[in-house]
Amino acid sequence: MLAGWLCRDVVTSREFGERLSKRLRNGPIEGPDITPEALVQVEAYYHLLAHWNGTINLTSLPLQEWDDQAVDRLLVEPLLAARYVPESAISWFDLGSGGGSPALPLKILRPLSQLTMVESKSRKAAFLREAVRSLQLPGAIVHTGRFEELAARPGMRGVAQLVTVRAVKVDRPLLEAASTLLGTSGALFLFTSADGLAQPLAGFEVAETAQLSAQPGSQLVILRRL
Repeated sequence: MLAGWLCRDVVTSREFGERLSKRLRNGPIEGPDITPEALVQVEAYYHLLAHWNGTINLTSLPLQEWDDQAVDRLLVEPLLAARYVPESAISWFDLGSGGGSPALPLKILRPLSQLTMVESKSRKAAFLREAVRSLQLPGAIVHTGRFEELAARPGMRGVAQLVTVRAVKVDRPLLEAASTLLGTSGALFLFTSADGLAQPLAGFEVAETAQLSAQPGSQLVILRRL
């Protein structure tokens, strides 16, 4: 039983599953099939995030009661994005991981992926490590530090097939770090709105965009290296 101490006073587990499934079914694109085991992990992550958010500012979204916007942003959007991620054991870096979304919900649906979450703030990194431990996610590690410094290390060029980013300024340092980490066929996933992208996107071109939820600016922008 995962993290049995987590609060359940907002909705029951059955209600949580039903409401989440409804949000996924009503999304702009076809939702994924989620096993009961994965659903338990997704719910546990949500409650763990709410618990830690009381002492660490992990997200400004309301978590003390069911909120459609919060659920869409934190859970629905990364779960829907799984359709664009292969089920194989890809090397994947999430930059500026913060409270763990999109990385952790997406990792739950892509368990073979080798995920490195990069977070510069030590308290947030501690939360991410606790989430990995509590959710029992093999192949997920946390690097405490700046992604620019990590990408500049020897041996890091071209090691990733996927880089994901949310709530991080899309500027030249980010694009340069992502370009360094990614192999020639890799992809950079930006959970943002197309209008919010910095210009120019040095070294990248937009390959595809997808609306992930009914929330404004909830696009997934998929970039490929030039």
